[in-house]
Amino acid sequence: MGKIQLPAIIHVVAVLVSAIVITIPATVVVAVPLGRLVTPEFFNNIRNKAGSNCKGKHFYTRRAFLKAAKSYPRFGHLDSVEESKREIAAFFAHVSHETGDLCYTEEIEQIARNTYCSPSSQYPCAPGKKYYGRGPIQLTWNYNYGACGKANNFDGLKNPDIVAKNAVIAWKTGLWFWMKSVRPVVKQGFGATIRRVNGGECNGGSPAAVAARVKYYRAYCRSFGITPGPNISC
Repeated sequence: MGKIQLPAIIHVVAVLVSAIVITIPATVVVAVPLGRLVTPEFFNNIRNKAGSNCKGKHFYTRRAFLKAAKSYPRFGHLDSVEESKREIAAFFAHVSHETGDLCYTEEIEQIARNTYCSPSSQYPCAPGKKYYGRGPIQLTWNYNYGACGKANNFDGLKNPDIVAKNAVIAWKTGLWFWMKSVRPVVKQGFGATIRRVNGGECNGGSPAAVAARVKYYRAYCRSFGITPGPNISC
């Protein structure tokens, strides 16, 4: 049997190492098990702040949230455990503020009288329907109801009321808006997410509302055992 020359062995090893390096992914996505982070205790601590007469108190359930989240598997999956937890903390901070601690399923009556109908050839308003805020992050306007419904298999234009009647769909609308509009800026800090959810509150628009959102965010970061990171206000 002939002997294998050392240079040949070195060449083979170099090729193998090169192949290994090439196959290493450029970005590592860290998964945070939602069920272990959003525990019954965490969820109930939010919901229990709502009054007994709040419609959302028994509408927004943890089970419905976890079921809806299966449609958005990238939610809560960022480049590190801390970043992933911050995203989840930010999401629930906005949900808590928008719904009054999971109390409201839709906007209060005085605001809900508006139709929120904007001319749209792709998502035209259905006769007699109103597209005011509903759900955990208050889905608003016909074009959002249309696009969100298309993405989540419900007729948002003809049946916008389903967002306040079906808890899984309600959570899906919140996650849809989050992944579409908020996720792109989440690494910039909580302040950037406030601008995406309700930018009118920033730059002196509503300091009290901004402070309330930040307070929720800080509390949930503490609950998850992480720091809130930079740029938490707008």
